[in-house]
Amino acid sequence: MKNKKSQYEIFRERIKIILYGTNTILGRMFDLVLLGLILLSVLLIMLDTVEGISQKYHTQLLICEWIITIFFTIEYILRIISIQKPIKYVFSFYGIIDLLAVLPMYLSIFFPGASVLSVVRALRFFRLFKILHIPQISHQSTQLKDAIEASKEKILVFIYFVLISTVIIGTIMYLVEGKESGFTSIPMGIYWTIVTLTTVGYGDISPQTPLGQFIAALVMILGYGIIAVPTGIVTAEFAKSSLRNSSVNTKKTCRKCQSQVHFDNAQYCYQCGTELPNN
Repeated sequence: MKNKKSQYEIFRERIKIILYGTNTILGRMFDLVLLGLILLSVLLIMLDTVEGISQKYHTQLLICEWIITIFFTIEYILRIISIQKPIKYVFSFYGIIDLLAVLPMYLSIFFPGASVLSVVRALRFFRLFKILHIPQISHQSTQLKDAIEASKEKILVFIYFVLISTVIIGTIMYLVEGKESGFTSIPMGIYWTIVTLTTVGYGDISPQTPLGQFIAALVMILGYGIIAVPTGIVTAEFAKSSLRNSSVNTKKTCRKCQSQVHFDNAQYCYQCGTELPNN
């Protein structure tokens, strides 16, 4: 005879169905409630930073925040005990986010003001993709992840080049402008260079000499390229990833009408009906 499951094992299975069963009714209901609480929590945190609202309702907002935090804490513990390999969940992407969602409120006991960091709970909205379970979204997110992974070395080399350029330009501006224009040190020159390259332009420091203004103009123009290059690198890798995973083969050319876009398994041209060559 098979051993009967203990009450604890039955409890774990039921909790697992609710917490991880996105295809079950209870699982979907729980996920919707969870998303609602996340949204409510983020709104409460933002409202608590509004001076007029905070002065009147700070205590009520704090109580609501603690209720939501306790709920998230219980959920986090239940997620750990309901699966066979809890360590895998704890160190997973969602596990780390779930932990970060509850830590700030407990830290606020020792460090007043840390509760504002609870806004990181907004990251839990990534679960929406799992709840919706739309293959197209999952496919696109995987492609984007692969594109970023494939382009990380190129981006690191580019950032290294930018950092070196920033140090050189900052030093030149320190020598050209000097303390009279606000460039009191090389680090201050580097700060100005970063602000200018990123097209932020606070205006707290600005070159006064003609040569300094000429260099500033070059840095401004260079800034647009610096913004565009990383975007172009990731976009190129994303396009390559899309092409690899695409069901369309652009090399299959029709002999008669020269149409080039056909599905991999196509035998006849979609435009004129001519038999296609086998690649």
